[in-house]
Amino acid sequence: MNDELLLTIFRIGYLVLLWLMVLGCLSVLRRDIFGTVVTPRGKGRAARTSARAVRKAEKAAQAEAKRRAKDAKRESTVLPGMPGSFPVPESDQPLRLIVTGGPLAGTSLPLGSAPILIGRSPSCTLVLDDNYASGRHARLFPDETSWWLEDLDSTNGTFMDDERVVEARPLQPGVRFRVGQTTMEIG
Repeated sequence: MNDELLLTIFRIGYLVLLWLMVLGCLSVLRRDIFGTVVTPRGKGRAARTSARAVRKAEKAAQAEAKRRAKDAKRESTVLPGMPGSFPVPESDQPLRLIVTGGPLAGTSLPLGSAPILIGRSPSCTLVLDDNYASGRHARLFPDETSWWLEDLDSTNGTFMDDERVVEARPLQPGVRFRVGQTTMEIG
């Protein structure tokens, strides 16, 4: 009977060891698939925002786009030659997204009232052929006063001035940001 008890304990121990090995393999696979967690450093560490703040910024951008569409429609109904018949472009607002580095250097997209999606997915506005970019990597969206840059939970992150973007941040003309190996700016 003593040999039987020893054999049962050995079998249970072997089974526990096999399960620990399986769980370890699953942990390694999960890390490979979803990437490692990168702790933000610098100014962005303390400046985390909730999803509610991002939704609020999106709603404000949509409301501004609707207001601009109404203003444009109202201006188009004014008779030619009358004051206010042509919209006056704001000189301080950026007009284009310019790719300054990477495979698409020199590419330029007009900035309108619609957000711009950046990533590898064919459904994005700016499609990058870059192994370091996610399918839906980053998003540029307008606000009433400026354009904002938001990382869409990408694996390798979006960087503005060599600092990882962890929340939606206002983007000034001439400030470069990086998605994968592609560098861009608005101007």
